[in-house]
Amino acid sequence: MRYLMMAMRTENETPPDEALFVEMDKFVKELSAAGILVATGGLDPVGMQVVAKDGEITVTDGPYTEAKETVGGFALIDVRSVEELHEVSRRFIAITGDGVGRIHQVFS
Repeated sequence: MRYLMMAMRTENETPPDEALFVEMDKFVKELSAAGILVATGGLDPVGMQVVAKDGEITVTDGPYTEAKETVGGFALIDVRSVEELHEVSRRFIAITGDGVGRIHQVFS
């Protein structure tokens, strides 16, 4: 079962420090060695938005005034059970710090 875990950042949050990167690197190496990690990365908080409405496509550069949070980073994992998902996701959010994590199952 594949899941996308995302760490959400609020607009007023301070940028991550070096300790977060060190801990995340250890976590990534461990999950990679276990064959669980499919992909991971941090995301640019600015990004862009693509909207389709009535057949017209609009691309807008960020930041977005209506957005209160953005995805700060993600990990795509492949686990054998929901219990394993819970364990990995708890560790992921513990490293990313205070805030909200989101998890979505990825269907192929």
